[in-house]
Amino acid sequence: MPGNHDGWSPVTFSTRIVRPFARQRATSSDATDSTVDPTTNPSTENQGGRPGRRLALPAAIAAGALVLAGGTAAFAHAHKTVTIDVDGQAREVSTFSGSVEGLLDDEGVVVAERDAVSPTGGLSDGDVVTVRHAREVTVAQDGKERTVWTTALTADEALDLLAVRDPAVQIVASRSGGGRPELALDLSLRGPATIVVDGGEVAVDDARTTVADALESAGIELGAYDTVALDNDDSGDVRVVVQRVTIQTVTRTEEVAFSSSTKDDASRYQGTKVVATKGVAGARTIVERVTTVDGKETARVLVADTQTRNPVDEVVAVGTKKRPVTTGGGGSGKAGPIGDTRDADSLNWAALAKCESGGNPSIVSANGLYHGLYQFSVGTWRSVGGAGLPSQASPAEQTSRAKMLYLRSGAGQWPHCGPRLFS
Repeated sequence: MPGNHDGWSPVTFSTRIVRPFARQRATSSDATDSTVDPTTNPSTENQGGRPGRRLALPAAIAAGALVLAGGTAAFAHAHKTVTIDVDGQAREVSTFSGSVEGLLDDEGVVVAERDAVSPTGGLSDGDVVTVRHAREVTVAQDGKERTVWTTALTADEALDLLAVRDPAVQIVASRSGGGRPELALDLSLRGPATIVVDGGEVAVDDARTTVADALESAGIELGAYDTVALDNDDSGDVRVVVQRVTIQTVTRTEEVAFSSSTKDDASRYQGTKVVATKGVAGARTIVERVTTVDGKETARVLVADTQTRNPVDEVVAVGTKKRPVTTGGGGSGKAGPIGDTRDADSLNWAALAKCESGGNPSIVSANGLYHGLYQFSVGTWRSVGGAGLPSQASPAEQTSRAKMLYLRSGAGQWPHCGPRLFS
């Protein structure tokens, strides 16, 4: 605490008592004591003794008056009437202290290192001593929060001081256990204040109030995670900015792809393949914590990522067996035998027929060249033992002859629709 110790000194009063009258010394009948010096004039000696004793009383009274006058003047000089203003609360006090430090000690005003006191040093009658206690506030700057100390009495005053370094600075009101926004400052003493919330603005009737009371008066309720910050608008007036914050746990499921592999199958003809094991996609469950501010997502944090279903890998059997030599029916009108087509039974012949002919066994292409379910040409039909026209054969025979063609030449006989066999 700057300042001087009390500098006035009390006047010291004498404790010696002045005797108003001198007591006459008792005489003796002794001849020696009564001897008179022949050189001394008796009349002169007797005349000088009594008058001196008469003057002792007035001199003592005068000296006492001077001492009392000096003490009274010192007393009057030491007494002062001053004003103490502590955080905007002013009161007038009487004191004998000679310094600001002594005055504050006498009045029980505790001053810490960060507090502001003005003036300091000596104390005079009529002085106004101002004390501003420092308060700790949280400010937001460049997306980060930090703690600072301020001796400002109001939020707008603190913002003015902080804006010297960064005009975009905000004061953050912390939330108490009961959910109320806490800030050790009133909003403003000099002008209006506005609450910005839910996309609109609400005027504060009396800015000389706390943040919590201003929100309550405006009927604004805060959610569990809502934030409250203060800044200055373009006019320099204080704004209370309420941001609606939600934190939700979101669960979603994603597919886990299966892999595919092949294996040789000596029981199947070369150029053929069949799905031995159908692939099945797996699943993973993802849990995330999503934060939104005024409806916009600002953060997404992964909480858990669990594979809840393992995928089943696909296995495709590829034939390695050599094909037999097939003798076509040529121009004969008699249908040839149908060989063993079990290797092709597992394929999706219905899908191939639907793709080629729409599933119509008697259909003939517009140019008259292709017939039936699998759109055989007459030459190809006869090469697998068919007789007559393919479109005139039964659906079962058409399918059997198609399987024979597949076992001989593969799915390439149907360039566009062949892949449907494996669907």
